[in-house]
Amino acid sequence: MDYERYLNLHTIVMLRDILRKWWRAELTFADKNGTVIEWAKGHIIPPPNDFCRLALFSKEGFRRCSASVRVLHEKFKASKKLRRSQFHECHLGFTVVGAPLYIDQEYEGMLFVEGFARQEVSPREADLLKTKIAEMNQGATDLERALERIPTMDDREIEKICDLLEFGANEISNYEAELAKRDETIQSLSTELSERYKFENIIGRSATMLEVFRLLEKVCNSDSTVLINGESGTGKELVARAIHYNGPRKDKPFVVQNCSAFNDNLLESALFGHTKGSFTGALRDKKGLFEVADGGTFFLDEVGDMSAALQVKLLRVLQEGTFIPVGGTQHKQVDVRVIAATHKDLGQMVKKAEFREDLFYRINVIRIQVPPLRDRKDDLPVLIDHFMRKHKREGQRARALANEAISVMQSYHWPGNIRELENEIERLLVLGSDAEIIPAELISSRIRDAVSGAAGANVIGASRITQLPAGRLNDAVEQLERDMIAQGLTRTRGNKSRLARELGISRSNLILKIQKYALEKPGQAGGEDESDEPEAAL
Repeated sequence: MDYERYLNLHTIVMLRDILRKWWRAELTFADKNGTVIEWAKGHIIPPPNDFCRLALFSKEGFRRCSASVRVLHEKFKASKKLRRSQFHECHLGFTVVGAPLYIDQEYEGMLFVEGFARQEVSPREADLLKTKIAEMNQGATDLERALERIPTMDDREIEKICDLLEFGANEISNYEAELAKRDETIQSLSTELSERYKFENIIGRSATMLEVFRLLEKVCNSDSTVLINGESGTGKELVARAIHYNGPRKDKPFVVQNCSAFNDNLLESALFGHTKGSFTGALRDKKGLFEVADGGTFFLDEVGDMSAALQVKLLRVLQEGTFIPVGGTQHKQVDVRVIAATHKDLGQMVKKAEFREDLFYRINVIRIQVPPLRDRKDDLPVLIDHFMRKHKREGQRARALANEAISVMQSYHWPGNIRELENEIERLLVLGSDAEIIPAELISSRIRDAVSGAAGANVIGASRITQLPAGRLNDAVEQLERDMIAQGLTRTRGNKSRLARELGISRSNLILKIQKYALEKPGQAGGEDESDEPEAAL
């Protein structure tokens, strides 16, 4: 039972204040063994009943008071059916009222108040009290005044105290249930994240990626600092998460910060936190991300963009595990594994004095190079299949790319790497509507234009040309031209202005070719149609 945590609960704080203000009674906890927690630590708050105070501050009296509390505890422990408040007379004849505390259906102790009489003390009872106190505490004096100050409570007041104690016990029980639910959720999410970031979930079968996997298996179980190099969009953060969620820190925080996202002042505050009043707008103390990541992993993306001043502070954290918040004077200690990433060549930056040499060697303990997509084209088909399944709408039929579309993608150099590929696949699934096979014509013009002009046209039409019968070259070219215009009219729903732009010819030239190949739809003679509205920007 985390007694200290319960004392800070808002409900328990209010309950203690009410008991003190209305009845001068002190809320006290006993654990599942019947031990009064505060008494065992020597923290005895002097009760308003002088006789209780005199007893508790003597060795024999302390023993008897503890035994009296344990009698009530044994009542609760003996039967799980006793869930309501109960009371018991102590060795001095005063009343102890307690409520059992159950957490997850298990008895964990009780809340109680003690030291009051349920009626006026008779002369005979007064003499007996004096005798008992004299036996336990021979230095006791002014007992007549103590008799006048004995707190009394009638049945109505005792009923109120019983209700308050039961309310407090229920609040603690509910609090523990919420914590258990939260921990279960956290564990579930942790398991889900661990599954999501398993090595096998990083898509890649090429030789370069297999080499990365072999290195990751060795890195995960260490606490060494890791530097991940790779172009933008290659999946550096995914690799960092795989290292964290497959290592011993997987149940601790994984914190991410892009070092190019803020200016120096904001980045320093984000990393190390700040104290109240340290700068305009600092209305309260704020934890930095290093403190948030304590015990876990901190992924510093684009560390090459960090200023020289912040590089010094980062070096201190890496070497000593300490930092000072902005505006603070006290060092804070953290245990954080740092994984840094950058698309820049830090070695060259060191030579140009743009990056600290000592920091470079400190973060470059283990280096992982994530290859760009153009160097792992063998992975393209499996990546396309993965993103097709990832972005498929619920209830949608299985989709695939036409062979010509895959050929175009194989010929493209993918400067945006995996991120660009995923965005393109998502776009194709949206524009492809319900077609089972998505044609190459739907690929972004940016990609088709980048695949060199004549070569790009040959890639798209290669399969058609090879299927034509032997004959004159002009006939084959005309057949390809007719097919491209016919498919373009279908795709653009007869929008000649849009199709002319895509084909790179004038609209008037396109109309002549449509007439030449008899591709005009009925009712559209002369090349004018209502579908030539401006094309919506995609």
